[in-house]
Amino acid sequence: MNRDISKPGSIKRKAIALTEEALINESALRPDTNLPSVLEPGVEGLSIIQWAAGKTDHIMQRLRSHGGILFRGFRVNSVDEFEMLLQSLVGDLFHYSYRSSPRTQVSGRIYTSTEYPDHQTIPLHNEMSYSLSWPMVIGFLCLQASPEGGETPIADSRKVFRSIDPEVKDPFIRKGVMYVRNYGDSLDLPWQEVFQTSDRGEVEMYCRNADIQFEWKGDNELRTSQVCQAVATHPQTGDTVWFNQAHLFHVSNLAAEMRESLLASTSGEPPRNAYYGDGSAIDEEPLAKIRAVYANEAVIFSWQNGDVLLLDNMLTAHGRQPYRGMRRIVVGMG
Repeated sequence: MNRDISKPGSIKRKAIALTEEALINESALRPDTNLPSVLEPGVEGLSIIQWAAGKTDHIMQRLRSHGGILFRGFRVNSVDEFEMLLQSLVGDLFHYSYRSSPRTQVSGRIYTSTEYPDHQTIPLHNEMSYSLSWPMVIGFLCLQASPEGGETPIADSRKVFRSIDPEVKDPFIRKGVMYVRNYGDSLDLPWQEVFQTSDRGEVEMYCRNADIQFEWKGDNELRTSQVCQAVATHPQTGDTVWFNQAHLFHVSNLAAEMRESLLASTSGEPPRNAYYGDGSAIDEEPLAKIRAVYANEAVIFSWQNGDVLLLDNMLTAHGRQPYRGMRRIVVGMG
């Protein structure tokens, strides 16, 4: 995995004049990659909201060019300011429905980062690439950095696509990926949380509109399956990106002991699994190779309080490292 360099100031910076009044220092985390672009205020006390006003096109062009921007040193310390920044850049924020992970709504459409136990790793992935509809931009605000671990690795999805062996990626490109999910009282997220409703009729309508096959099983159990893309083309840049979560949904993502126990207790129907789009099984070997590519392309940095990380969700994947101590990261999508 790539080396952790947490002090972008060690890289030679250049000042870029974005207005006559304000100067921004631009740098890179590492000399071998431009992901992410690091922007820091060149003058003390510069407000990120005031600086970004009127510069939406410039910022979004920079985001598409680099795949990610790390705003550091602007001292963003409130959810409200973060939400205002995202709204100024992308407009209305994304309502997180058809969920795959537990989150808590913090304010408006700002959510906690995925609430998995702190000892667990969240593999690199593009947000909601397990569906046919996804946010184009995802932003993170670090309100409290963990004293140990808790980094948010990122990776260029274009490089991931190019680095995967053709023998591995070609079947995915031809067939797509089928995601099968089983919801119940003790399995993964309940369907009420995933679909953000307790009305079965609303769930069925959502599934029909999203081309999701569904089957009710018993009083409170639901099974869904959906065939989605394995790769995608960015609508603005035209880049081809690796864009799926087969490696994350597949049962091989679980530790062997947990997987065996889960399969035994669910009669071979785990809460989630991934297949090729024609329903055929995906072997573990190609998924292991995909995970190795992600690990090789990972860019890792340590959070600082007040950091804002803005990612183009199609161009850049993200994940989470295990951590100890208090960690508070909030997320918005648009």
